[in-house]
Amino acid sequence: MASRHILYFTGEDHYLYRSVRGVELELEARFSGDDPGVSSFREYLRGRKGALISILADLAGEDFHEEQIPLLRGGDREAVVQRRLAQRYRDTRLAAALSLGAVNAGERRNERLLLASFTNTQSLAPWLDALEESDSRLAGVFSVPLLAPALATRLGARSGRAFIVTPTRAGLRQSFVEDGRLRFARLERTVEMVPQALAMFIRSETLRLAQYLVTLRVLPREGGPVQVLVVAPAGQRAVFEQVLQSDTRLVFRTLDGAEAEQAVGLKRKPAGTAGEALYLHLAAKKPPREQFASSTERRRFLVWKMQRALVAAGAIGFAACALFAGVKWLDVMQARGRAELQAQEAQRSAESYSRITAAFPVTQTSTENLRATVTEFTRIAQRSSAPERILAHVSRVLEEFPQFEIDSLSWTVGKPGERRDTRGGGGAPPKPEAASEAVETVEVGGRVNATQRSDYRGITGQVQRFAAALGTSGYDLAKTQMPFDITSEGTLTGDIGGTDTGEAPRFTILLTRRLP
Repeated sequence: MASRHILYFTGEDHYLYRSVRGVELELEARFSGDDPGVSSFREYLRGRKGALISILADLAGEDFHEEQIPLLRGGDREAVVQRRLAQRYRDTRLAAALSLGAVNAGERRNERLLLASFTNTQSLAPWLDALEESDSRLAGVFSVPLLAPALATRLGARSGRAFIVTPTRAGLRQSFVEDGRLRFARLERTVEMVPQALAMFIRSETLRLAQYLVTLRVLPREGGPVQVLVVAPAGQRAVFEQVLQSDTRLVFRTLDGAEAEQAVGLKRKPAGTAGEALYLHLAAKKPPREQFASSTERRRFLVWKMQRALVAAGAIGFAACALFAGVKWLDVMQARGRAELQAQEAQRSAESYSRITAAFPVTQTSTENLRATVTEFTRIAQRSSAPERILAHVSRVLEEFPQFEIDSLSWTVGKPGERRDTRGGGGAPPKPEAASEAVETVEVGGRVNATQRSDYRGITGQVQRFAAALGTSGYDLAKTQMPFDITSEGTLTGDIGGTDTGEAPRFTILLTRRLP
């Protein structure tokens, strides 16, 4: 894996740090800011091909200017931004536009931009050329103010207005952040001071910066107090808190350097490193999207990122294929296990069948003939019928018709047409059936009680309802023999109701059911 280096660029000397495991910083080299320093930097790069290098500039000459452009997207926005940068700066090699959000301007919406660059880009040009000539990958050119919003978030100032004040090797760095966005920054040169003098200098310079921002209308005149986060050198927090007293304009909050390093996740730093260690760690661990280098100067880094993305996508695809293959392999192994169990079960069944058949008596026929005989016997048994079903059916119907009395019930099984009733009477003939099908035939004979013999219609209706009830549950009504002839062909005699013999009218019902 390529190592990550950060070149800390000041107005005098430049320091090259290496990020170790994302939690430590190591000082690898120190270069002077003149031509011999550039030559030493070139020699250093020759032995470290493919290294990832970021530049963190902590310079006094910085320019910040707020602009508004129409709210655009994509290539149109990029073209407008580049035109505004070219209008503002003669050299746009190291210039950036930071978005401050959208605003309403009358009937249209605009986007606020903070244009940022260095007043003297020539000091950085030789170092960028040295990186371009080597095989190193330039990850980006950052300034300390660009990392101030990330530091403010780590220190607890996620919203609102806040000043971030940190003493560094280059001097006293002051950054003004509003709602997580950079608005202004400045670097004031310092000399060796005792802690109390440094704290007093921080207070006076912060008041001057606040008044200047009020003049620029970046800060409101009648606004509330602004929070000031001051990162004091290690062990000097108590002295700073005594000097930095809050008032109606500024609310000071002092943090010890070790506490701030713990908040950003830095575990170890080189000796002699001041507050710039916080920004160096953030530049190596999670650099901001906004930076000053163009895509042309960062092309090696961008190609490297694409290669890593392709390798990661390939690794993910390979892992997915391997996982899919593993799942399928498990399925195959489970199928093989089930097949082996089935084979063992089949073998045991075959052995059991052999033992059972070995105990059979000796017959003059084969096992296949015995199996066919058993199958035919089972089929014949299924087609056989017993009178229990019809008896139960007639009993259930009689419970609904208590006025009927059964004198006879004849049950037979045979082919259709074997039984013929020669007695006359109404009713339809039996339904034709196939000659090869067996039919269960039931003849029910009885009498109708509790009805006068001369009430022909009443007797006829009761017998028909009784016959219809019997013709259910799978039984078909084949014929109904009434106590008298109700057809047009017969002759209705006068002795049916003339002489009361006391005998109830008799009827006969013929039912059929086709056996399965």
